[in-house]
Parts: sequence; structure tokens; C-alpha cells
Amino acid sequence: MYSITEIGKITGLPASTLRYYEQVGILPHVDRNDVGRRVYSEEVLEWLELVIALKDTGMSIDDIRTYTAMILEGDDTLNKRRELLVQHKQDVEMSIAKTQVYLEKIIRKVAVYDVLMHQKKKQKNPLI
Repeated sequence: MYSITEIGKITGLPASTLRYYEQVGILPHVDRNDVGRRVYSEEVLEWLELVIALKDTGMSIDDIRTYTAMILEGDDTLNKRRELLVQHKQDVEMSIAKTQVYLEKIIRKVAVYDVLMHQKKKQKNPLI
């Protein structure tokens, strides 16, 4: 079991975000200890790591909340959950492809500057 501080250190999320996720139903199974403090199980930590992955790849909080609600509804939502994740996967793949194109443009521009800097250096010192 982990405290909110430990979960924050592991995930990099502030306690306020963890409390918000619990409040809006994204973290539905957070237990409390004898004095009422939140305690997080290994299962909740694993779920939270998926939530972070979904959010960091562009899934909205509303969609994550919808996904969580579908899980809580049970196996009748398996197909809908899969469809949601497949669509998100496709969105992420498209974003990665676009980012790769942009990265290649940046790499080419850096190469141009490398050539220009080398030429300038060569002009200053013709022995190069």
C-alpha cells in the first residue's frame, strides 16, 4: 500500500491531481486507512500508470472518465472499451507520424546550419 505522497513521487502527479482524479471517478477504488488517509494499492498504481499514459498521449479527461465508467459497468462494455482504445491508438499513431515528419525537417535544418558553420570556419582558417 502506498500513501498519496508515495504515489505522487512514483507518478510525478501532485496530490491535488490524485484527489481530483478520485473526485471525478477516474480513480474509483482508493481506500482509506484507520485515520482516514488515502492508501493506494498496487492495482490502483497500475491503473494510474495507464491513466497517465492515456492522458500524456492526448486522451481527454472526459474520455478517460468515460473509459473508467465503462470498466465499472462490466463486461457488457468490452467492445466499446476496445473501440475507444483502438481510436485513441490510431490518433496516437497519426500524431507520432506527424511528429516524425517534423523531426526530419528539424534534422535537415540543423544539417544546413552545420554546413554553413563549417564553411564559415573554413573561410576563417583556409587550412581546414
